[in-house]
Amino acid sequence: MTGSLACVFPGQGSQRVGMLAAMAGVEPVVRETFAEASEVLGYDLWQLAQTGPQEELNLTERTQPLILSASVALWRVWCARGGPRPAFMAGHSLGEFSALVCAGSLAFTDAVRLVRNRGAYMQEAVPVGQGAMAAVLGLEDALIAEACAESAGAEVVAAVNFNAPGQVVIAGHAAAVERAIAACKARGAKRAMPLPVSAPFHTSLMVPAGERLARDMAGVPIAVPRVPVVHNVHARCEDDSAAIRALLERQIHSPVQWTASVRHMVEAGVTRVVEVGPGKVLGGLCKRIDTVLECLYTEEPQELDKSLAAAAAG
Repeated sequence: MTGSLACVFPGQGSQRVGMLAAMAGVEPVVRETFAEASEVLGYDLWQLAQTGPQEELNLTERTQPLILSASVALWRVWCARGGPRPAFMAGHSLGEFSALVCAGSLAFTDAVRLVRNRGAYMQEAVPVGQGAMAAVLGLEDALIAEACAESAGAEVVAAVNFNAPGQVVIAGHAAAVERAIAACKARGAKRAMPLPVSAPFHTSLMVPAGERLARDMAGVPIAVPRVPVVHNVHARCEDDSAAIRALLERQIHSPVQWTASVRHMVEAGVTRVVEVGPGKVLGGLCKRIDTVLECLYTEEPQELDKSLAAAAAG
């Protein structure tokens, strides 16, 4: 274990046609991992990842097992190549499932089933067109909360992703989100714009989805993680299976405390973060949260080589 190292796992938004193609060309475990997931899902997940179309990749119930499988595949490559075990793991929203799989808490095939259902439940909780999400940049958290409270009326709108200082996502009923965008701009937000997302994730509107997921999880073994996992809901680690199970349900309808999660790891001595998954979204957020952090990546073979060398150097 390297005490200054953390591994972070991305959520939705990092998917794209052709993802992991180069890594699959040199590491057979990538295709093997996708084949495991395809067996569970009943369709060829690798084919979808490589040929799309992008619109299909962006469907929530497709995206979630896709990102999970990509992250687990890259973690398996990391381990096979002698990458050190981190002191912490954390995942953004869906990425928390990836973290728990890689920490030995949740079986990969169980996680594939759960996140496929999670995606479907989240989409079905609010009819398409009735919910929305928006990114707010350059405004203090307290002022965003104030704008949401002012804009809600009889509807729901709230801050749901605390991604980095000055970068917060709000979500809720579509009309309330529109009102909150205007209210945030009036309070001095640099930008406030709708996101191309079809449901208001991490709001109270997702409670029914959480209840359905909890029923699915009831029969799924969840072990104490072998590596501490920082959870989205409260930015702390848990060593109790029942608590982890409850947090995975709550996470669907609770804000993602990413800023607090990263700060928790930094306060515990983390100075280097490896993004285990497609893209570089979390690395960028981590640098915004604390400039002391060195951020490393794993999707491309040359990136992985550089990351392994840096991690081995201590």
